[in-house]
Amino acid sequence: MTITITAFERSPDRGRGLARDMRVRWALEEVGEPYEVRLVSFKAMKEPAHLTLHPFGQIPTYEDGDLALFESGAIVFHIAERHAGLLPADANARARAIGWMFAALDTVEPPIFERSLATILERDEPWYEQRLRRLEDSIRKRLGALSARLGDADWLDGAFSAGDLLMVTVLRRAQGSGLLEEYPNLAAYVARGEARPAYKRAFAAQLAVFTAASGS
Repeated sequence: MTITITAFERSPDRGRGLARDMRVRWALEEVGEPYEVRLVSFKAMKEPAHLTLHPFGQIPTYEDGDLALFESGAIVFHIAERHAGLLPADANARARAIGWMFAALDTVEPPIFERSLATILERDEPWYEQRLRRLEDSIRKRLGALSARLGDADWLDGAFSAGDLLMVTVLRRAQGSGLLEEYPNLAAYVARGEARPAYKRAFAAQLAVFTAASGS
């Protein structure tokens, strides 16, 4: 059976490739696995049929035969475990790549995502400027450490892996904020990820959904 994933019918990212189905699309493109996409509305995401797949009413979900998964990181890890190309064969290198997957989602992403939400939801609040400064200080700590670790390498630990895939998608949310641009090696790292053919195919597929929905 063909893999089916879910994605926003009308993505709030306006076709910028920031929605988390992008991670799953990219992983499937990297390993050459065909997939179908079922688009869901915000209303449908809170209905029983979707909540059976994702108890928190979000996207993406992943279905393959009798297997149903939610959480983009878990889905990417499953894809990487089942198909060659996203995790090294060497056991130690594989463990390190998995460690970078966790670092991307648990350490680097939270303050970046919180900042993006704050700029939308809290801009008119009296504490906004103070909160923004604190979040940006936290982001800089994470990006500074990551920049030092990456150095002048192309990828985080040897060859491109699922750790890089998730880290690039996390860092892309900081583009345009001025924060990522403070670390030229990280900006170049993201650009290398975006230049990968599999990324380009995944981005084009997600953008096509937004374009069709907006009537452009």
